[in-house]
Amino acid sequence: MSAAERRRRLRLALILLLLGAAGLLAGLMAGSEGWDLAALRLSPGGELILWDIRAPRSLGAGLVGALFGLSGALAQGLFRNPLADPYLLGSAAGASLGVVIVLAAGGLLGAAIPMAGADLIQRLGLVGAAFVGALAGVSATLALARGAEQTTRLLLAGVVVGVLLGALNDLVTLFSPDALRGKQSFLLGQTGLLGWPSVTVLALSLTATLPLAWRLSRVLDALALGEDSARSLGLALPRLRVALVVLMALATGTAVAQAGLVAFVGLVAPHLVARFVRAPHGYRLVASAAMGGVLLLWADVIARSVIAPQELPVGVFTAVLGGCYLLVLLWRRGLR
Repeated sequence: MSAAERRRRLRLALILLLLGAAGLLAGLMAGSEGWDLAALRLSPGGELILWDIRAPRSLGAGLVGALFGLSGALAQGLFRNPLADPYLLGSAAGASLGVVIVLAAGGLLGAAIPMAGADLIQRLGLVGAAFVGALAGVSATLALARGAEQTTRLLLAGVVVGVLLGALNDLVTLFSPDALRGKQSFLLGQTGLLGWPSVTVLALSLTATLPLAWRLSRVLDALALGEDSARSLGLALPRLRVALVVLMALATGTAVAQAGLVAFVGLVAPHLVARFVRAPHGYRLVASAAMGGVLLLWADVIARSVIAPQELPVGVFTAVLGGCYLLVLLWRRGLR
């Protein structure tokens, strides 16, 4: 590695560290009445708002973004496609179906998803349903593809499972219209219900998946050279692909279960890292996780501040920003 490349990597790490710290501070300051941390600490109940609402929400948003960034980097490395995202293998459709089934069966209406008045048991039921549904969608994709031996077959199986689960989702909603409101809230993505229990779950998931993904990063480096080259290195590609898919499913399922379907973070974060540095997948995975955390943290801060005292769903905001980024990227490449 050249000295210039080493400096670029160090510069990116410092930028992400500074942006992350600034985002956490902004998350503590941003509220429905403007940005004023000192006034909040002096007001009655200010400490409660600061440490029990804003702090876990900001930390949780960063952890959700980190999981999406990690799973997006895994997906793009596994499929060797810069347009691959964490929802590619049916996890999004499965999570959405799980939530809709719980809403329809329990008659939870929209009260379990919106920002206030949600019962803890109902919330845990929806979180569990989203997580199980995401893992079930990925499991169905693996079963249909007969493992992960061929990436093309795995990709096509993910598309088929996503369409099928999406159709079942619409069918359940058709017979239970009351579940539509909760489904829409889940699909928009939200961070308003993230508390310290959610932060704990997200931190444990990231702590478990990131080191394992880093250990398997050499597999992605080998796959970047081509299937034949990877096999010539003696790698058990089918088994290692399954391991990568499982890690991607765990990271995506945990993030989706806690914050809903937040769009484009998992797709854009690895792109931004690749534009800054050229590095093996070990560095890319860690940097993509950090980039995803910074992106979603700042998106959450802006989404709850831009039209205060009201809030924008963070998933809508990230979709707009991510879509604009990809349009600009495609436009620039079209000029070359």
